[in-house]
Amino acid sequence: MERKRIIIADDEALIRQDLREMLTNLGYLVVGDVGDGRSAVHLTRELKPDLLIMDIRMPDMDGIEAARILTEEGIAPVLLLSAYSQRDLVERAASAGVSGYVIKPFDESNLLPAIEVVLARFNEYQEISLEAARLEERLETRVVVDRAKGILMDHRGMSEQEAFRNIQRISMNSRKSMREVADAIILAHQMTAPQSQ
Repeated sequence: MERKRIIIADDEALIRQDLREMLTNLGYLVVGDVGDGRSAVHLTRELKPDLLIMDIRMPDMDGIEAARILTEEGIAPVLLLSAYSQRDLVERAASAGVSGYVIKPFDESNLLPAIEVVLARFNEYQEISLEAARLEERLETRVVVDRAKGILMDHRGMSEQEAFRNIQRISMNSRKSMREVADAIILAHQMTAPQSQ
């Protein structure tokens, strides 16, 4: 099984070193570590790790703001570390899209389940996003194909079934998707339709 790649972001070098050692013992691969939020964002964009483990309070950009940026970009999930469990921080973290939260001091026994839950949730989220994109694409294709069928029915006197088969046949013969064929029919209709003054 391929080792999960992790970036560590904490402004304390000793914590980064301890965390690196724990993660290595747990079988993860630490691909980088940084001491501030802005660097964490840049390094995560560059290396595209499986996970970013980051302290909340850091110079230049706090962990919650960095997590918000990375969550919006969908690059990697973020597991926040904090010595604080205040409700306002937890709420800010949740609204920023943070996938997990571990209170310091931590050890391997509470770090491992937090990491695995974050990775599983992120994978589920990505699968749901891909499925939503596929469904949206199918819906858009159906709308375009229906519009092209309407043009063929109105201007070529075809039945709905004939219009659909026509688009399907052209699609197979030209090795183009039905969406591409439908788009071409609509474009050709628009180019030949009389322009309204």
